[in-house]
Amino acid sequence: MRLFSWRFIRVWQRNRDVFFKLWRPEITGFVVEPIIIILTMGLGLGAFIGSIGQESYIQFIAPGIIASYAMFSATFECTYGSFVRMEYQKTYDAIIATPLNVEDVIVGEIFWGATRALMTGTAITIIAAIFGLVSSPWALLIPPLSFLQGLMFGSIALFFTSMTPAIYSFNYFFTLFVTPMSFFSGVYFPLDQFPQIVQTISWVLPLTPVTYLTRALVSGNIHPGLLWSLLLIVGIGVVFFMVALVTMRRRLTV
Repeated sequence: MRLFSWRFIRVWQRNRDVFFKLWRPEITGFVVEPIIIILTMGLGLGAFIGSIGQESYIQFIAPGIIASYAMFSATFECTYGSFVRMEYQKTYDAIIATPLNVEDVIVGEIFWGATRALMTGTAITIIAAIFGLVSSPWALLIPPLSFLQGLMFGSIALFFTSMTPAIYSFNYFFTLFVTPMSFFSGVYFPLDQFPQIVQTISWVLPLTPVTYLTRALVSGNIHPGLLWSLLLIVGIGVVFFMVALVTMRRRLTV
């Protein structure tokens, strides 16, 4: 593994400029869809479920939607987006021909994925606040949390991208790993409703500590136990960040 330089910001800037030219179609997938899910599940399904603890079902799922869609933003960007830039557009080849090295490209991609998570998490938090679903000023910390989880999920996604032989292989990644996480990480259902073995396994999933932290920030239920969730996010992120540097370099230089 080689070190990256400050020049990785140039890769980030390149992706940012492309995004702001094509941002309108992106809004539909990562902002409008969460609103629809919050309203249909929160109000529709919530009418049958009633309250969970001392909060309504729509209040319960709103933090989970924030966490899960921030995850999807970073993951989509560092799987399909990165693969297209790498294999079809040959953007990486062009960048590596400049003073930037391979590690700069990889880190720039991860940080751009984290930025996408930041934008999505912030937008949905604002929407949730407009609907009256945010009850604590601690929610102001959700944007930096979204960025941190974006670094983690961007690293995981780029690691998988480094192993992917064809773009169709991402179907397995999303079907077997990303989407199921939404159902076993406390997004739509309280974890204590599952059998004990499922509750234990759920904490292995990287979305679980993010959901736990986001829900605490939205409700204002801050306690020392949240530190373990933060350490989990940082630990998983650091491990996959380093692994992605190695595996992506191997993919790009072999």
